[in-house]
Parts: sequence; C-alpha cells; structure tokens
Amino acid sequence: MIGVGLMCGTSADSVDAACVRIEGAPPRLEWTLLSFTSTPVPEDLREKIFKAFRPETGTVDLLCQLNFSLGEIFAEAALSAVRAAGLAPRQTDFIGSHGQTVWHIPPGSGMGVPSTLQLGSPAVIAQRTGIPVVSDFRARDMAAGGQGAPLVPFVDALLLTHPQKTRAVQNLGGIGNVTYLPAGRPEDAFGFDTGPANMLLDRAAEVLTGGALRCDLDGKLALAGAPDRALVEKWMTEEPYFAQKPPKSTGRELFGVQRCARYLDEMAGRAKEDILATLTALTARSAADAYRRFLPALPDEVLLCGGGARNPAVRAMLARELPECRIGLTEDAGLPGDSKEAVAFAVLAYETLHRRPGNLPAATGASEPVILGSVTV
Repeated sequence: MIGVGLMCGTSADSVDAACVRIEGAPPRLEWTLLSFTSTPVPEDLREKIFKAFRPETGTVDLLCQLNFSLGEIFAEAALSAVRAAGLAPRQTDFIGSHGQTVWHIPPGSGMGVPSTLQLGSPAVIAQRTGIPVVSDFRARDMAAGGQGAPLVPFVDALLLTHPQKTRAVQNLGGIGNVTYLPAGRPEDAFGFDTGPANMLLDRAAEVLTGGALRCDLDGKLALAGAPDRALVEKWMTEEPYFAQKPPKSTGRELFGVQRCARYLDEMAGRAKEDILATLTALTARSAADAYRRFLPALPDEVLLCGGGARNPAVRAMLARELPECRIGLTEDAGLPGDSKEAVAFAVLAYETLHRRPGNLPAATGASEPVILGSVTV
C-alpha cells in the first residue's frame, strides 16, 4: 500500500507529510520513503492553535472552527506529499493523520478524567483529497487504560531494532520521549516521555527576544551562555513527573506556557544566553536522569530525532550527561529524523487498515494491544 503520514507537533509551525510505500506485516515490515514535505502553518492559524492550548482562551467556538481549519491545511499537506512523490491521489491508498493535540490528560495525572483531544477534521481531509483517512490514534489506547502516548515506540521497534546493539531512540520534539530497544529483541521494546524539550526552549526564545525568534536557532544562544546546574537540579527535585515511574506521558498541560513563565521568573535579570543554556540543560538532564532511573541498562547508542536533534547545544549537553553512550541520529540507522514521526503515522495507519494492533502496552500502559484509530472513507 501507499500512504501518507501527517504530523503537526507542539510548535505548530508546519505540517510534516511523508508519502510511504509499505508492505508485509510485523515483524517483517518493508517500507520506502517516496517523499517528505513540510507545509508551513499560516501565522493567523498558528495564533489560534496557541489560544486553543490554554484553558483561559481555548473557547468552544474557537475549537469548533479550528478543527475544520486544521483539516484544510492537513489536506493541503497530504496532497503536497502525494505530488512530490509523482503520484495522483487515486494512486494513494490512505492518509494517517495524528492531528494537532490541544490537550492531553493522562491517567494518574490528577487533572481529571483521562482523555485526549486532537483536532484536524478527518472528514475535511477525506473530502478534499478523495483518500481514506485514519485518525484519532490515541483514544483507543486510552480507552484500554493506556496513556495514549507515546505511540511511536511501536514503530521504532519495527524499524530501528539492531541485532547486536541496544539502542535508545530519543525524540526531541516539544516533549522528549525515549524508546528503549534491546539488541535483537523488538518484542521487549518500551518507551515513555522523558520531559520537556523544544516546548520550553521555543517559548523562552520567543519571550526573551520579544518575538524576534521562534526558537534558539542552532542553539546559538544556549551555546553562548552558562547553565545554572544547581537550578536545574532544583527543578528536577521539585517536579514529581521526573520521578514518576513509566508508563507515563506529558505535554503542554505540564510543560507549556505557564511552566515556562515560572522558570523565567526564577531566572529574572539573567542574560538570555544563560537562561536558554539552563533550560537546555534541563532537557538533557531530564532525559539522562530518566535513562538511569528507568531503563534496564544504559544503551550502547542514543539515536536522536525531532527538531531538537539539530540543536548542537542539546546534543552537547546530552553527550556530557551520557558519556557512556554514543550519541547519533536516526539517519545513521536509515530513518531521516525530520520525517520519522510522519512515517510512523503512515505505518500505524497501515496497521489499522489491516486490523492489527498498533500500540505497545509496555510503552503506554494499556491493558492489551488494541487496533488504533478511526477510519473515514
């Protein structure tokens, strides 16, 4: 089958789309990346997405309209990837759309009924493209008692397990998450969210530069500063999430705008370079701490992916925290980091259409493997 995977992360600056040819069945899944495109999210739409992230501004009328507006841009992104692959929509079997997460309440968080909400109407995507859509991947896992995230470890185990090397695949998106892949044993893989990553760094860069920057591009500010490691240790001790045992997941509801504002208040008066260095150190420290607390053993190598994988400051601080491990990229294993999440949702949609489970209970905490998503034709 040929499918398109769609992913719009917590930065909400673009919709990533991967057109993939997939055949076979686990554990012998074969895949070929036919194209990868990134469609920018218009600034006015991005502003609405960020309003939806906050309870005080995420009104019901905004959510209602945003669901359809996101469906339009997801459809545009899918068609862009199809064209880039030299295909027509009629030659494409399916679209797998993760949607835009606006709120996530995992079990055990104490924030209310476990639930999750991703926007981006699959009906709009299907109508605009003429291609069947698989969406709402997280909900079924949560209905089975799981966290609804992370879902990508299922795909990591299929595509990135090495016969001799134990690997950790560390995604550095808005949130950091790890998949632990024991050498030659994909059936023993598991994963969880390690804590904040680009979410805090991007927001801090935007605030500290008065909106001139959306991120600490190439980690330049952090590399020019000196982290306050005592403050990082204080934050690690204060935040219960870091000590919480997996399975666990987190997001903007914990490490979003409000948390960033609190951290910035604690560093008021310091140079922006030192502030970014300290927040970057928190990303690296929280990941390394999670490895030492919760992995059976430190991996032979850590493969980075997501936007933060291109940040030299994050990579340098991770290497400092994990001197025992080789730090590399998922590209080293044949899977481009920029396209990895979108590829994952193409694979998950493929599994759904074959009526096979797509969650990894060892990662999400679900009571059983379940078929993920809803299909719109």
